[in-house]
Amino acid sequence: MLAFILQRLIQAVVVMVTVAFIAFLLFQYVGDPVVFLLGQDATKEQIDMLRADLGLDQPFFVQFWHFLSNAVQGEFGLSLRQGAKVSRLIAERLPATLELALVAATLALVIGIPMGVYAALRRGTWASQLIMTVSLLGVSLPTFLIGILLILVFAVMLGWFPSFGRGDVVQMGWWSSGLMTAKGWHHIVLPAVTLAIFQLTLIMRLVRAEMLEVLRTDYIKFARARGLSNRAIHFGHALKNTLVPVLTITGLQLGGLIAFAIITETVFQWPGMGLLFIQAVTFADIPVMAAYLCLIALIFVVINLIVDLLYFVVDPRLRVGKPGGH
Repeated sequence: MLAFILQRLIQAVVVMVTVAFIAFLLFQYVGDPVVFLLGQDATKEQIDMLRADLGLDQPFFVQFWHFLSNAVQGEFGLSLRQGAKVSRLIAERLPATLELALVAATLALVIGIPMGVYAALRRGTWASQLIMTVSLLGVSLPTFLIGILLILVFAVMLGWFPSFGRGDVVQMGWWSSGLMTAKGWHHIVLPAVTLAIFQLTLIMRLVRAEMLEVLRTDYIKFARARGLSNRAIHFGHALKNTLVPVLTITGLQLGGLIAFAIITETVFQWPGMGLLFIQAVTFADIPVMAAYLCLIALIFVVINLIVDLLYFVVDPRLRVGKPGGH
């Protein structure tokens, strides 16, 4: 187990350095931040002076090394647009994005897994067919369109939910939470549902497919021959053995929820990291963009490590070093 964790940590370091390098390399071509800061009427002397003050006159690898060495210490430099520490800006926006992603992931799991199990066990019924038809819409419709439709129906026409913002928040040290206030929950409903729909339908279809596959295996037939009840077979044996692929997809999708909440946060003006990243792209704020991508890569690496460790809990055959294991 220790060797496995060390191997994953080494891979994580390689991935993080590679992502940081690629991000920093690509962002050299998104525009000149000095022009955004000073405007088109700035003189060459003003541009050269500001470029020197920001360290943008140095070679690429020198800039990258400074960024990397500071990132290891949790510092990502100063935002070229706001003049504030990037670490502080991300820390202010991180709680909003994490809360939105966690609420969306909870909705996707709590609704998606039971619907997938029902669609598998009641295959061929009208309810199962309806669930599968609706799931196609959830997979096919783009996120921004779903968000706009929800705003039109539930915010504009019915007036049940607000269409933008986070609502009232409670400050607990550096962490801010909107889940402790009624208005916070009121504001998070529409963006969370928007972000959850695609993940929900994906998990539901995956659970259904895996359940149908497991129900056809020999050990399920043997369990039926032993006289076990349908409840024990379906939930004690079949559902448990569908969890390995579901864990994989769920873990990756949780990282995807955080990474790709950009569209949802933009549609609902949710004050999270995604909206910060969009604003940074607009102004070619390279430190913010690079720090955001490095943070997202770190989240994916950590989630993948957790998912790999959960494999050992769900499926003992995958445990490293067990005699006769595979």
